[in-house]
Amino acid sequence: MQLPRQSPEKDDVTQGVITRFQQMLREGKLNLGDRLPPERELAAHFKVARSSLRQALKVLEILGVITQRVGDGSYLNSDVAAILSVPLEFLFLLDDTTVEDLTELRLLMEPGLARLAAQRATPDDIAMLKQSILDFENSSDNKLKLVSSDLLFHRAIFRASKNRTAGSLFHNIHRAMAKMMLVTSQLVELEHTLAFHKPIMESIERGDGDLAARLMREHLEDAKLLLMSKKSI
Repeated sequence: MQLPRQSPEKDDVTQGVITRFQQMLREGKLNLGDRLPPERELAAHFKVARSSLRQALKVLEILGVITQRVGDGSYLNSDVAAILSVPLEFLFLLDDTTVEDLTELRLLMEPGLARLAAQRATPDDIAMLKQSILDFENSSDNKLKLVSSDLLFHRAIFRASKNRTAGSLFHNIHRAMAKMMLVTSQLVELEHTLAFHKPIMESIERGDGDLAARLMREHLEDAKLLLMSKKSI
């Protein structure tokens, strides 16, 4: 597969990489299911740092555009054309999962999981929650790191609940959750989300299941309102 040579983008690297993938698909230089060239070659042709390219590839993996196989490289998924055809903030609408369905499911499930996490969390679980908050605080304008940290926070609660079915379910819905977080992260300042995450973490650490459940519900209700306001614009 021959890659096009292009000038470096000055704006967001992830959006720039997505734009280039779009062009490569339109021009037939990439096909659905193709294995991507090695990271070094991609970075050279896109004229971006390898660290920036890794971040862009990671967000593309979160969004379902590519699959990264350990020891084998990265592959474009079969539905990549549909995913790449719309702006990032609307990606969560591409799945069968609607905003309403996802928020309803999370409201039914996550407050209860937060309650269980307060009862069952191990020191390792608490450490993961604290790390997710630390990463979130240090994400600044890095949308990938922000969404990854947000996702880690909720994954840690799923894991701390010690319910294996809930853990499996997280892997089924994490992509839709990541897309949802991409949208809400554009609507509020970082501190807005931290104001919910920190008290939830503290209540879990103290073993206060009732408070953890209530705070999680308030967090998800807030996210729901943000998403509904976005859809009405």
